[in-house]
Amino acid sequence: MTTAIHTIDNGVNVTALLGAREALAEAPEAARFTWQARCDWVNGTHSRSTIDTFHGLGEPQCHRQRTTFDTDHPEVFASEDHGPTPVEYVLVGLAGCLTAGIAAVAQHRGIQLHSVTACVEGSMDIQGILGMDSEVRNGFEAVRVTYEIGADASREEIAALVAQSQKRSAVFDLLTNPTDVAVTLA
Repeated sequence: MTTAIHTIDNGVNVTALLGAREALAEAPEAARFTWQARCDWVNGTHSRSTIDTFHGLGEPQCHRQRTTFDTDHPEVFASEDHGPTPVEYVLVGLAGCLTAGIAAVAQHRGIQLHSVTACVEGSMDIQGILGMDSEVRNGFEAVRVTYEIGADASREEIAALVAQSQKRSAVFDLLTNPTDVAVTLA
């Protein structure tokens, strides 16, 4: 009788991740990272953010390539719509963080993924940011993430992937727990 070996490959190097976790357990100060973005105003409500460096593992680091993101507001806000709104980037960050977690957890648990699609929505009443009603919150009232996942796993196993990803997501944590934010003038 021949036994077929089925290799799971979701594109995540779990061995390296677990190795990093072990190494950082011995040097926890190296686990302290500082992420950075620089934002330059272009015109009107249009700005451009650049990401290229960060600090981690005890020293300055560089991404393989510099990335820029344009933000603006849509024409319905009397703007020119040169890019997504900043709050849409928050939704992108949440979707990306949760989805990366799903892939990593699935790889670690030996679950082959075939497709993962997140639909993310954030509801807000813009009367707050427009200064029309001081009782209305400026940010999201609610955020909803709905996943469609095709995998070689039961619905319960897939739900467990989503739950574990949510538990470990930095962006989910940022949105659901208060974070000290200091805004200063240089």
